Amino acid sequence: MDKEEKKREKLCPVFKKCGGCQLLNVSYDKQIGKKAEQFKNLLKPYCKTEKFIGMEAPFYYRHKVNAAFGRDRRGNIISGTYKEGTHILVPVEKCFLENEKADDIIRTIRGLLRSFKIKTYDEDTGYGLLRHVLVRVGHATGQIMVVLVLASPILPSKNNFVKALRKEHPEITTVVVNVNDKKTSMVLGDKEHVVYGPGYIEDVLCGMTFKISPRSFYQVNPVQTEKLYTKAMEYADLKGKEVVLDAYCGTGTIGMIAAEKARKVIGVELNKDAVKDAVANAKRNQVSNIQFYQKDAGEFMLQFSESGDQVDVVFMDPPRSGSDEKFLGCLIKLMPKKIVYVSCNPETLVRDLKYLTDRGYQVKKGVGVDMFPFTTGIEAVVMLSAGHEKKKSGYYKK
Repeated sequence: MDKEEKKREKLCPVFKKCGGCQLLNVSYDKQIGKKAEQFKNLLKPYCKTEKFIGMEAPFYYRHKVNAAFGRDRRGNIISGTYKEGTHILVPVEKCFLENEKADDIIRTIRGLLRSFKIKTYDEDTGYGLLRHVLVRVGHATGQIMVVLVLASPILPSKNNFVKALRKEHPEITTVVVNVNDKKTSMVLGDKEHVVYGPGYIEDVLCGMTFKISPRSFYQVNPVQTEKLYTKAMEYADLKGKEVVLDAYCGTGTIGMIAAEKARKVIGVELNKDAVKDAVANAKRNQVSNIQFYQKDAGEFMLQFSESGDQVDVVFMDPPRSGSDEKFLGCLIKLMPKKIVYVSCNPETLVRDLKYLTDRGYQVKKGVGVDMFPFTTGIEAVVMLSAGHEKKKSGYYKK
């Protein structure tokens, strides 16, 4: 380790303890170089990669910040993150990845707990009230949501607590109490009630306004998300006549951005809450040529292909584990002219590319995007087009 790396390591007192980042001690140029090389090598059998897309200002990019609350051995209130793979709470004062305003709000809440006699939750005993605080910040709008995750529904002196919090941070636009009374590692519970403001915030992405509620999926780095989605649209190269399918559509972001340049967009998502948000988002943005279905995307594609309907372009943005064989098999049956694959895990991306290229597709281009600076994560966009079907046996491995 050189002097510069040692110096950078001292930037954060809990680096290597919390597990939130792995590359804080590596210069950003060096990180990008390593990631670009890694991505280029992974995609070498399929296509040449375009220039890796880095971030101009790579600090404080996380606009969704979650802090767990507890006490140290001396009984002092602490907040931070669990050490990777454990439930040992690592106190975090300031994180170079997290939105600075969100961290300020979490520090203020920690200070207010004692004066309001609010106990932090103890996982071992099940005693106490406050478990987590989730802060979401609208990058373009500046709207801020604070979610107080409690072990039971009643927040003592809730109006005075919110008043005291907003006195320090008047930019907070909504406060929500979420109730998680289960023994679980999940942060949010199923019940919630709004204690201040509308119960959601809005943000603008690629010219579209999105409603973000406490449990909505919304990318944590909106700056790089714009670059990622802009690249996906460039690869799709829509001319206004296409029927587009947005598989794994979530709250409808990609599909709605595509709708501007497509004849018709179909969004498919299994999660009921996400579909509800997607419908509201389309209405909010007056996008009339998009329809959402709450279904398994693979089954939907199978039914669609059996009905004889055609899809020109499929956008797919699967979870880290990639797609399963059932989904990919249904995609092959549907045989769209073009597939735009957005991936948050290049290794499962490459596994899925093998399956698709063995069955008639050609990878035309691909690019890596640094969505999570100072971590080892790489996001990517790849475009495939349908060629002549190859009769290969091949198999699928997870």
